[in-house]
Amino acid sequence: MTFNGTWKLEHSENFDKLMTQMVTVQQTNDNFYIKESSQKKDHSFTLGVPFDHELAGGTVIKGTWVLDGNILNGTFTGKGDGKPYLAKKEVTGNKLVQVSTFSYDGVTAKRIFKKV
Repeated sequence: MTFNGTWKLEHSENFDKLMTQMVTVQQTNDNFYIKESSQKKDHSFTLGVPFDHELAGGTVIKGTWVLDGNILNGTFTGKGDGKPYLAKKEVTGNKLVQVSTFSYDGVTAKRIFKKV
């Protein structure tokens, strides 16, 4: 599967407050397991099935991931405030590009990982 592998952070844009340096993704059909080095908890999800997820700052979001070719698109809503959170993870060559859009102050952040 395209997303399988361990990815090392190559550079960041607007993510200086987060400390994720490595992310490991394991994909088996529609099931994903993701481990980020800066997170206290790993998380798992199944494509198209809603789930709760706690972000690095303690914010809890609920939503789903869908796969479109080599792009994972996530649509989430903050459980406490109802604000939208959109995320995209795309594999391009040996890079994993993660783009997150928060409704909080209209911030869009981007992280790029290189497969190791």
